[in-house]
Amino acid sequence: MNMALSRGLRCCQRVFSWIPVLIITAVVLWSYYAYVFELCLFTIRNTFEKVAYLLVFHICFVMFSWTYWKSIFTPPASPCKKFQLSYSDKERYEMEERPDAQKQILVEIAKKLPISTRAQSGAIRFCDRCQVLKPDRCHHCSVCETCVLKMDHHCPWVNNCVGFSNYKFFLLFLSYSILYCVVIAATVFRYFLKFWVGELSNGPAKFHVLFLMFVAVMFFVSLMFLFGYHCWLVAKNRSTLGFLSTVFVNGPDKNGFNVGFRRNLRQVFGEDRRLWFIPVFTGQGNGHFFPLKSNRSESQNPLLAAEMWEESDDYSEEGSFVGEPDPSVIIEMEE
Repeated sequence: MNMALSRGLRCCQRVFSWIPVLIITAVVLWSYYAYVFELCLFTIRNTFEKVAYLLVFHICFVMFSWTYWKSIFTPPASPCKKFQLSYSDKERYEMEERPDAQKQILVEIAKKLPISTRAQSGAIRFCDRCQVLKPDRCHHCSVCETCVLKMDHHCPWVNNCVGFSNYKFFLLFLSYSILYCVVIAATVFRYFLKFWVGELSNGPAKFHVLFLMFVAVMFFVSLMFLFGYHCWLVAKNRSTLGFLSTVFVNGPDKNGFNVGFRRNLRQVFGEDRRLWFIPVFTGQGNGHFFPLKSNRSESQNPLLAAEMWEESDDYSEEGSFVGEPDPSVIIEMEE
């Protein structure tokens, strides 16, 4: 009975979690109708102006829809099998009742892995639910019920975790959302004033144009704050969850992963600038470890022992990055 109730509640939770996405989708679809039909086709008389508005609007609409889709449906990347306890280690860990002895077991296992960060207590970060040692910047999402590589936050508006696999898509979604609002507001403003002062006759288009202006400005203001915050996070190579401080082997350091603005930017967007504004994955590395800032001792950096950590596949079917350490990252750390 309890199990059936739990399944029912979980099912309801999954259904309700799509409500914010449906709200955004409904607003965007209405804005498409209001702009294309009520403004461009029914209100604007100049053919050249009409064609120009429709062309620019549809480019923004396609890019917005593409990035939103990628933000929603890109599965969160999870730790690979190397971070899972082996059968013998798991048996040894579960049979040990002393907490200190359990911590020591995790320390021994972690020596073979590129792990630099620790829990607030100084212990190895271990997820009891997923039974994995957490890679650097990895956190467990209670909504997605899995550990997510470089997790930033769980966003209800995309009903997905924003992390290593889709952080670029999320940033592009915010930027194209702002551009979408700017294009609508800039092109609607002239007709907004005409309807407002009564130069154009009242009709169904008046409501749509006036409301379109208000909605575009409202979303623009709110999105600018969120986008500005995430731009700052990218520049500092931080995340929402690791905003205050990150604990390393030799103590807390909120700027531990900050390797300079350009290198921080390349970690998210990659080397090829032609692909920066296209929603395809171009980030560096595989999400399991990251270069540390230069003033940290290289002898304490587990990336230097990356040759101990190898996998044959580049990407698992479940969406977990399981490739070998990115050679470019190792080279940067050795410079």
